[in-house]
Amino acid sequence: MTTLLITHSAGLQHATPQGHPERAERLRAVEMALEDERFAALARATAPLGTLDQVTLCHPLAFAEALMAAAPETGLIQIEADTMMSPGTMEAALRGVGGAVYAVDEVMTGKASNAFCAMRPPGHHAESVKAMGFCFFNNAAIAARHAQRAHGVERVAVVDWDVHHGNGTQEIFWDDASVLYASVHEMPLYPGTGAVSERGQHGTIVNAPLRSGDGSDEFRDAFESALLPRIAAFQPDLIIISAGFDAHWRDPLANINLREPDFAWATQELMALADRHAGGRLVSILEGGYDLEGLSKSAAAHVMALMRG
Repeated sequence: MTTLLITHSAGLQHATPQGHPERAERLRAVEMALEDERFAALARATAPLGTLDQVTLCHPLAFAEALMAAAPETGLIQIEADTMMSPGTMEAALRGVGGAVYAVDEVMTGKASNAFCAMRPPGHHAESVKAMGFCFFNNAAIAARHAQRAHGVERVAVVDWDVHHGNGTQEIFWDDASVLYASVHEMPLYPGTGAVSERGQHGTIVNAPLRSGDGSDEFRDAFESALLPRIAAFQPDLIIISAGFDAHWRDPLANINLREPDFAWATQELMALADRHAGGRLVSILEGGYDLEGLSKSAAAHVMALMRG
């Protein structure tokens, strides 16, 4: 039993304009960090291509087909204010879906203790019928739905510590009592959602917003007081992490001052809950993180915690 790293070179082929924060160098930085000898024991796999059947677990077929048909043969096209498509975008996005689904399969069947999907583009801003915020398909949401459909999982907790609120995941699970969505994020900040009052139809949405300038103490307090008790009470059969690392103090798109040990601590806390309620089953999926040094060091701390148990 070990930690499984899932990635694919297609993630490098999703091109964005010069100066765009969500760029191929992000994935290279993570992959390079995980080539260190400390990670020699990592099991490694390439992400399979996701299928339309998997995408439509969370997105209507017409939306998925329209997005795929929009992909350009050359150059870049703008899908939404800050979301661009290139000829390599759709394979990268579908590998992200396939990697998340494969991670669930490997963890649910006991072939891996836990898994980290290092792919781009990210997914947590993608709503059921809207690509936005650098995101096309909601990988974490699809992974949760796949666990329920393919493995009979009753309750899934999706825990999102990206500094931007995962409006897409919240929207997809708003009226679903079988999935707990728990997020700690900066407010006010893009996309403008994530207030404490946003609780979903069944009280299974948990938002713990932080203020600009908050750091480790406030983050850990929000985790311990707002998120962890609710996750424990929900007793999930699987925990999925939307692992963004843009709450790092170096990140240019936000103003939360976390450091690498904070991500390791949060990982360990969620692993402890997974051990208690979910047979240790945990899948982590890369979301944001736009300073390359902060991203690479934080992702390394996260994966090291996954490996150490």
